Amino acid sequence: MKNNLMLSAAIAAALSMTAGIASAELKIPKTKVSFEQALKTALAKHAGDVETVELELSNGKPHYEFDIRAADGTEYEVEVSAITGKIIEEEIEVEDANVPAFKDKAKVSEADAEKTALAAFPGTVVEREYSIESDGTPSYEFDIKTADGKEIEVEVNAITGKVLEHEEEVYQIGKE
Repeated sequence: MKNNLMLSAAIAAALSMTAGIASAELKIPKTKVSFEQALKTALAKHAGDVETVELELSNGKPHYEFDIRAADGTEYEVEVSAITGKIIEEEIEVEDANVPAFKDKAKVSEADAEKTALAAFPGTVVEREYSIESDGTPSYEFDIKTADGKEIEVEVNAITGKVLEHEEEVYQIGKE
């Protein structure tokens, strides 16, 4: 927990020091909820070490996304609205598509899901993840770098093959 507090303090300091510079380049959206408040909300739901923080836009609305590794090794992805401060989504991230909770339900191949994501948002896949939604549905997540330099996270349902959602990354701090 001490490491988590140090990381949180470092992130908060970095954000406050670069906010003026970054907002001109990154177009950081206005938020009503501070990073610190959102972090407290996420950690109250799933205690652990924060490995990654992102600020993303979904339908033009900003939210914070925290990847939190719990003491038992489970990695949670928690999204907190930067407007209301409430948790708007949470998932469990799994290592790959062969984890039984994912594999036993998936009907769509990773290759087909990637084609669907790239058809919706042409570009280059720079990262992929595998998640179990709060309702137990497995989903593929593809981070796609588009021709205009934006990074879009596209989530594809591993059962239906449909795009569940997409989010534009404003910034990311932590591992890719």
